[in-house]
Amino acid sequence: MFKTLLTAGLLLALPTLAVAADITGVPKIRDGDQIQIGSARIRLGGVDAPSTDQLCLNTKGERWTCGVAARDELIKHAGNKSWTCHPRSVDRRGRTIARCEVDGEDIQKWLVSNGWALAYTRVSHDYEPDEKAAREAKAGMWQGAFIAPWDWRVRNKKTNVLGAVKPPDGASSILLASASGPVAPSPDCTIKGNVNRSGECIFHQPTSRWYAKIEMKISKGTRWFCSVEEAEAAGCRETRR
Repeated sequence: MFKTLLTAGLLLALPTLAVAADITGVPKIRDGDQIQIGSARIRLGGVDAPSTDQLCLNTKGERWTCGVAARDELIKHAGNKSWTCHPRSVDRRGRTIARCEVDGEDIQKWLVSNGWALAYTRVSHDYEPDEKAAREAKAGMWQGAFIAPWDWRVRNKKTNVLGAVKPPDGASSILLASASGPVAPSPDCTIKGNVNRSGECIFHQPTSRWYAKIEMKISKGTRWFCSVEEAEAAGCRETRR
């Protein structure tokens, strides 16, 4: 009888044990959809924001650092407040996928509504109405032309260019040329990342011995970082020389 009761008690307890506890605290905001609270690295679920190296075009067809802007606007909006994040899963890079709120506000909804992220419809359709509203209001990235964040990471000449209105002529070539050239997207984003022969992501600060020899080309898997923390959050390690 006791054994039966014990087994039943354990079975009832299992669902509770399987549910991860909420993560709360003031975050370090790495970019528009990646934060860290304590030792927990968190990826905001259901949305995709531009990485800090991403460039967009404004209403005049001029390049601007929309990835840096998305991060900075999120910092201004809620960077010094306590967040509550509800874990959903863990991705292959060990980050907790979660929905986060601040003072009862859905942060993902705020990002998409203000044009600083897109609804990531491969996993959720929750934020599609917010994306539609942002596009109509020409908010954030929607003010001009841009490449969807998931396409930006694997961009090529055939990559689609988005915008609230018809993208200007040459938008694709302008965006791709700006990214594949040797110029950093911002004076604050000068750390170079590349992939070595073993498939490891390595980052090089301007003082690195190899810094000047790293060619920033999409085809070589290179990207710019704005801080050491950001490079490490992306799974890169610093060069040993």
